[in-house]
Amino acid sequence: MTIEFDAYKQKILALEPVLATLRGALKLADAEAELRELETEASADGFWNDIDRSQVNLKRTKQLQTKIESFRKLTSRYDDLAALCEMAREEDDASILPELEAEYAAFETTLSEARLTTLLSGEYDSCNIMLSFHAGAGGTEAMDWAEMLYRMYTRWAERHGMTYKILDYLDGEEAGMKSASIEIDGENAYGLLKSEAGIHRLVRISPFDSSGRRHTSFAAVEVAPLISDSVEIEIRPEDLRVDTYRSSGAGGQHVNKTESAIRITHIPTGIIVACQVERSQHQNREVAMRMLRSKLIEIKEREHLDKISDIKGEQMKIEWGSQIRSYVFMPYTLAKDHRTGFENGNINAVMDGDLDGFINAYLSMKAGE
Repeated sequence: MTIEFDAYKQKILALEPVLATLRGALKLADAEAELRELETEASADGFWNDIDRSQVNLKRTKQLQTKIESFRKLTSRYDDLAALCEMAREEDDASILPELEAEYAAFETTLSEARLTTLLSGEYDSCNIMLSFHAGAGGTEAMDWAEMLYRMYTRWAERHGMTYKILDYLDGEEAGMKSASIEIDGENAYGLLKSEAGIHRLVRISPFDSSGRRHTSFAAVEVAPLISDSVEIEIRPEDLRVDTYRSSGAGGQHVNKTESAIRITHIPTGIIVACQVERSQHQNREVAMRMLRSKLIEIKEREHLDKISDIKGEQMKIEWGSQIRSYVFMPYTLAKDHRTGFENGNINAVMDGDLDGFINAYLSMKAGE
């Protein structure tokens, strides 16, 4: 068995420079220095009197701590793997080989995923994110599909230790939702989920069809980074139409019932945002304006435009049939991304938030362009 263990030792040693390169790419030295500055700032007299400033400090501190601790855990796993290999070589114990093989494969996968995070260097990749869901062609079936997507992404957020909150929710007539918007807060939320924007297609036997026929439905997912107020963007008051309405959710499940919901239409582009979850009309308007700013900036960046006024209304139209991913429940089970070719046959796992394979495949594809 010594030959097998020696081979694994060489494979493990070959990963050491990869770890060193990753440390540099993650700019951990800069992160550690920034963390020390934030901790010093937090210890200054009167720091906690400024709520906004302290909240920004705490959020950034948590992000940096998570980044640094993740790399420390990765290096610790590498050390444990090397120690396991060395013990196996010394004892020449064949029973250790399966464990070594499994640990090496798991570490290699984790390392590959960590390397992909270094690709998240876009201007807004580190931002929190706003996801919007819109039911498309397919009636009740499509509204149910939109709600299934909503559940899928909230499960993904929970898997990654992220938090989410509902900004707007409009129930379907019989089931599901017509539309909804949520905010997901977490490290690199936008960088990871920006690939999910587009049309998602569902093929299944509809539970709403008494004849048991197979149906195809569509829903759209919109993605926008939630940018800070420090990013300047000009939105003219005369370009806005503001409507107020009574919030409508599924009892207390989705929203608190109020009479202060706000809908804002950006007339030049036709973009519509709504918020109904805050307690006052003023608060809902603030959130809705933040949503609008984020959507406008995301479109400006995606279309490589010089200024917000270059955005045209027709660019906001959803073209059904141009799906980025298909989810098939019948006659077989498969989720397939049409851009990368990545597939996952465990459709139930996908709907429970197992999206990392799709996300990593997209990042890898973009890195190779």
